Order: sequence, then structure tokens, then C-alpha cells
Amino acid sequence: MPTQLSTETLHGSLADPAISSMNLLNELIERYPRAISMAAGRPYEEFFDVGLVHRYLDAYCDHLRRDRKLTEAEITRTLFQYGATKGVIAGLVARNLAVDENIDVPAESVVVTVGCQEALFLVLRALRADDRDVVLAPAPTYVGLTGAALITDTPVRPVRSTVDGIDLDDLVHQLKLAGEAGERVRACYVTPDFANPTGTSMDVRARRRLLEIAAAHDILLLEDNAYGLFGADRLPSLKALDDSAAVVYLGSFAKTGMPGARVGYVVADQPVAGGGVLADQLSKLKGMLTVNTSPIAQAVIAGKLLLNDYSLTAANVRETAVYQRNLRLTLDALDRALGACPGVGWNTPTGGFFITVTVPFTVDDALLEHAARDHGVLFTPMHHFYGGKGGFTQLRLSISLLTPELIEEGVARLAALVTGRLP
Repeated sequence: MPTQLSTETLHGSLADPAISSMNLLNELIERYPRAISMAAGRPYEEFFDVGLVHRYLDAYCDHLRRDRKLTEAEITRTLFQYGATKGVIAGLVARNLAVDENIDVPAESVVVTVGCQEALFLVLRALRADDRDVVLAPAPTYVGLTGAALITDTPVRPVRSTVDGIDLDDLVHQLKLAGEAGERVRACYVTPDFANPTGTSMDVRARRRLLEIAAAHDILLLEDNAYGLFGADRLPSLKALDDSAAVVYLGSFAKTGMPGARVGYVVADQPVAGGGVLADQLSKLKGMLTVNTSPIAQAVIAGKLLLNDYSLTAANVRETAVYQRNLRLTLDALDRALGACPGVGWNTPTGGFFITVTVPFTVDDALLEHAARDHGVLFTPMHHFYGGKGGFTQLRLSISLLTPELIEEGVARLAALVTGRLP
């Protein structure tokens, strides 16, 4: 008889609802394929073209041939062999950051990762030195941060959110409480631009104050900037405003490059006593986790950068227009369908993928299944982003994958669900 394992003898994170929260959505999508999904935060698909993969690879090989002066054998080896742990395109990533974000960092401070999720894991693993160490994050927060923290045994202390992003007064309060409890706050995770899941953004004054708080309390800021390109107006990132190496910048090419490539990166230019920067330490961890990020996947992203003069802003003009259109159409449709309903409201982001809707009844997984089965629409219950400790009257809508027709029909189906629950 085969050995039977018990969940009690496996890592505790596996029993946490946050780890399995997104599996429910995937199951419902498979079970109700006719349901319109306003749940998945995936990039728009109509511009996908297999031919681009070949163009990007050719462009990168031309770059290696022309600019790096590599022989054909060396080019082949670059693509086919294990690559440098920090990545073979770190220099091109640094160039992109200078062009698009006005962030000036050396290539040595960049570690190319398997998606942004690995970057999160590496940073949290490096910062968790002993049982005193904790991180702060706004509530609600991205489930990827929650999952990485669970796997690395890093406690996450919640900070209140407002319509303008993380509540800075509460951040100072939570830092004080942590100190009184004998905890050492290593970092605060934050998404200043169009946060997942709320869609909220911070203005420039708030960003500067956040940097001041970080400096005063000697903590790092983990800046996640997956959606910054997709706004009506571009504000400077925290890293662009940072003059004291307080910001560890978490980047992803999933939304701006190609999600299937699974390429992200972390910029960690913080000096480490004894020499080198934090990126060097993260590279040691990566060497034991994934060894290196696929050079072929990196080459695809590099080719897209090279063909667009290192600018992902330029490369995503069509996509940005679609997201802006979809955001406007969804907000307009919500206003027409639900604007007169008592107790129903939503925020009005100016970019990104997400809208937060508030209703006067409980939004849980049972309601989500009812919505998929009986109304043919999917969304994400916000309680998943609170770790099951809040958000039970809110839901997240994602606008990124939809056409205008699907938006109109999806909001109509959502409105039927909502109005049917109102007194």
C-alpha cells in the first residue's frame, strides 16, 4: 500500500486559503466556459502573433552579432546553454528603465527572474533573517505577495488602504506597533500605480512622503510596477524619485512584453557591507532555486526591446489604447446599469486593469459560483486579497481581456446578479 501523506506533515502554507484562492477561478472557468470572465488580469490577446517570436529572436541575435561582436557559435551557445544567473539581458533591462522610467541603475544591480513572482520570493527570502523580521503591505494586497510570504515564512502585517493608495498615517502607526512588539520591519510592499487588486494610485506628494517614511524608519520599499505604463498620465515611479537606495524595484514583462515568456526582474542596488549590492545576494539564492532564467525567453523580450528602441511605452501604444478604452467603457456601463442602485459603488481608476465594486451584500465564493452558473459572469471576490479577513462586500473587475461587446454584456449580467440581491 502506498505511503499516505498528511497535510499536517507538509509545509503550513499549503493549508492557507491564500495559496489555493486562485484555483477556484480556474475551476469555474473550466466548469462554465460560456461565462464572461471579468476576473483574469491577463493582457489583451488580439495583438498576439507567433511570427513576432521569430522577429524578436532574430533581432536579439542581430544585436549579439552586431553590437556584442559574438561569433555564430557564441550566439548559439548564448541561446542554448545555461546563462548567467543574473540574466543575459540585464544590460538591456537597465537601458529600458532609463528610457521609460528615468531610472538610472547599473546592469550589475539587475537580476532577471522567472516572472516577477520569483523576484518577490528572492527578496522576501533574503530579508527574512530571523523570527523578528516582518514586512508590511496594504490591505488588500496582491495574492502573489501573500503567497511568496507564506512560502518564505515571512509574516505580513496589513496597512490600511484609502482611495489614494496605502494609508501613510497608518503605515507610521503600524511601524510603531511593530517596534513595540519587538518585530523588525524589513520592508513595505507597495504598488503606487493602478494597484492589483484595487486599481488605486498614489500622487507624487504621497510618493515623496512614503520615501521619507522609509528613510526615517530604515526600511526598504518593494515597488511593484506591473501596470504603470497603462495610465492616462505617467507619474514618476518611487525608484525614479529614490535618492537613497531605499527602493527595491520589482519589474515584469508579463503585461508589457509577453506573458508566456515568464520573464521578470528585480533591481536591487542597495550596498551590502563587505562589498557588492543586494542583487548579488539575490543571485546566490536564484542559483539554488531556478539556476537561471531561460535565455531563449530572455532573448524574446530583448528582441522586443531592441525593435522598439528600448521603450516598452512605444511597444505598447495599441495595448494602452485598448486598456484605456476598456476602462472607460466599463465605467460607463457600470454607471448606466448600477448607478441608481442604493449601496452600490465603485472607484474610478485612470489606468491599469482593475476596478473595485462595493455592494450591500456578502461577496464570497458561493456567490461567485452562483454568478458563473446562473448569470454567466465571473469576477474576483475581494476577500481573497485580504487573506479572508475583510473585503466581503467588494469584488474586483478586470477589463484587460475584453472587447466592447463583452464589456456591455458582462456588466449587464453582473447588474442582473447585483439587482437581484438588493432589498
